Amino acid sequence: MNKIALIIRREYLTRVRKKSFIIMTILGPVLMAAMFIVPVWLALNEEDEANILVIDDSFLFNERMTDTDKIHFFFPTEGLDSAKAQVLASDDFDAVLYIHEKIMSTPTGIQLIYDKQPGINVIRYIENTIENDIEKFKLAKSGIDQATIEAAKTNIKLVTTKLDEVGEESKSNTELSMIVGMFSGILIYMFIFLYGVQVMRGVIEEKTSRIIEVIISSVKPFQLMMGKIIGIALVGLTQFLLWIVLSTTLISGGKALVTDYFAEQKSATSIEEAMAGSKALTPQSEEVAEQQLNEAAVNQLFDSINLIDFPIILGSFLFYFLGGYLIYSALFAAVGSAVDNEADTQQFMLPITLPIIFSFVMAQVVINNPESPMSFWLSMIPFTSPIIMMVRIPFGVPYWELALSMTLLVLGFIGTTWIAGRIYRTGILMYGKKISYKELWKWLRYH
Repeated sequence: MNKIALIIRREYLTRVRKKSFIIMTILGPVLMAAMFIVPVWLALNEEDEANILVIDDSFLFNERMTDTDKIHFFFPTEGLDSAKAQVLASDDFDAVLYIHEKIMSTPTGIQLIYDKQPGINVIRYIENTIENDIEKFKLAKSGIDQATIEAAKTNIKLVTTKLDEVGEESKSNTELSMIVGMFSGILIYMFIFLYGVQVMRGVIEEKTSRIIEVIISSVKPFQLMMGKIIGIALVGLTQFLLWIVLSTTLISGGKALVTDYFAEQKSATSIEEAMAGSKALTPQSEEVAEQQLNEAAVNQLFDSINLIDFPIILGSFLFYFLGGYLIYSALFAAVGSAVDNEADTQQFMLPITLPIIFSFVMAQVVINNPESPMSFWLSMIPFTSPIIMMVRIPFGVPYWELALSMTLLVLGFIGTTWIAGRIYRTGILMYGKKISYKELWKWLRYH
């Protein structure tokens, strides 16, 4: 046992002292936090500003194209050619919106002529404005009251609530559960490949350098294999825990920055309205309404995140990461011991990587129906359960299923380690021979 501990210590310290480990430990949380914070920040600070000249031959939209904070419409008296020349000659205007005279009967052929590509939000705003106005014109022509249509419109937002085994209710968010499940599955998929391949390469390096002959004289092959596997597992676990701590800190800081941003925006808007006088008398300006909508969307996002049972997810993730890694790294170590160089590993990699790749592909099916029989069985099979069960857990999994899956995963690790150990003890000292599956089968039967 002391010899295994020494090997674990060597493998662990050798890897955590590398610059690549330190860089990825710092860079990983930054990228993970950026995935949550940057999209929100960019959505709040979009700079799709545009000054647009409108040439309306139908004379229907001149008074209906309303400005926003960043999109401004101008209605010149000159024709289309003059407007194009202004766009090309001046930086004051970005595009020409040309609406032909038969727009009511032929609602196609509207042109946005520009010298610099406008933002997608500008295009969508113009399209939505014209579509809404044409609908209003047609409704008015048919004698239908627009207010009646607006009153009939209803937005439905389902509130999903989960019942547990004892009948207790708890809120849930299906979309966020899907995101968390897929993200967890992808992380385990990446970690298994990343650290499993490290085990295989480490075995090949020791074998080809012949240092393995010196090491084997002091420790048993099985001890060496287990020490290497556990040592690299602790490296991955250390990196993951550091990622969790740093990511949580960065995301919390980002949430505080976004909250402060809204507070400053509210304060600035209140001051402007007080100075404007007339605006202060209105119940709610358009700018305040937009800010409140954005703030509500962000708060809803963070509230939904709080619904996720992170202790269960993190605990399960650690278990399935370690269980999946231990199963596959034992097989990777066996492959590394059987070959003389990395190029020869290709013929043996397919049977090992196929279950991982299959799990990743099926995760996209499981996430659409996490309660199906297929989802259940895939989350029980040790070779597929690390990814599939992590996809299912955010949706809520009965404790007995979780316990059964974990038990089978432990048994799977014991079985694969026994098989890998029998291959490793023979292959680690075998040189200069092309190994086939028939040869591996003979090694398994050696006593």
